[in-house]
Amino acid sequence: MGRLVRVQWVPRPVDEVFPFFAEPRNLAVITPPWLGFRVVSDGDLSMRTGLRIEYRVSPLGFPQRWVSEISRWDPPHAFVDEQRVGPYRRWHHLHRFEPRDGGTELVDEIDYEVPMGPLGRLIEPVLVAPRLRRIFDYRARVIGDRFGVAR
Repeated sequence: MGRLVRVQWVPRPVDEVFPFFAEPRNLAVITPPWLGFRVVSDGDLSMRTGLRIEYRVSPLGFPQRWVSEISRWDPPHAFVDEQRVGPYRRWHHLHRFEPRDGGTELVDEIDYEVPMGPLGRLIEPVLVAPRLRRIFDYRARVIGDRFGVAR
């Protein structure tokens, strides 16, 4: 089982930051282009508990289907998305938004499990964990640019 926790402070209030993350299509904005990410769900994508969102990702050049479900919706404090179809055996992503020092602290807590049993446990720290860190490094840069974090 893998775990990634990322914390980022942005100098904007929660009521400005949360709506950006409450729009599923904005995930494409904060996802590295090398993942070939796109939202393929049509229709009403208003965030709510039970909403399922379908994406396509091509992390290694091969398109994969990913379906997430919003299992917890608590605006403007938090939401959880869980993979229902996709490359992981388990993916649980808690997004928290906390007022802090005149801005918002974004907290991402991801618990995941790769498939393939013992082989998956061997490759997770070597391939999967570094790749997730790289994705979230990219995301932090984009969020910083979007919300005015000085570098």
